Amino acid sequence: MAYKINDVFSALADTNRRQILMMLSNNTLSVNSIAGKFKISRPAISKHLKILVNTKLVTPGQKGRERYYKLNVEPLNEVKDWLKFYDKFWDKKLNRLKNYLEEL
Repeated sequence: MAYKINDVFSALADTNRRQILMMLSNNTLSVNSIAGKFKISRPAISKHLKILVNTKLVTPGQKGRERYYKLNVEPLNEVKDWLKFYDKFWDKKLNRLKNYLEEL
């Protein structure tokens, strides 16, 4: 499945959303559990979760009256694959720097 990488980067640009993803990397959590860790309102957390759901970074679920969310790593894997391209660039630059420093 192809994800809109620009949307994923946009979602990752926000500190609160990155913190939510970190929290979900360990557990499936309820909205209340997530909101309890922040100094922002529950509606604000719900807006962040909506963005994360729309970008497919998290998957919602329901147990009784409580909504739960879990991390979906697939969009992050696509970002990782995109960034791999630049590994060659940085390896080349760092090797040049190493060679230059060794010459000194």
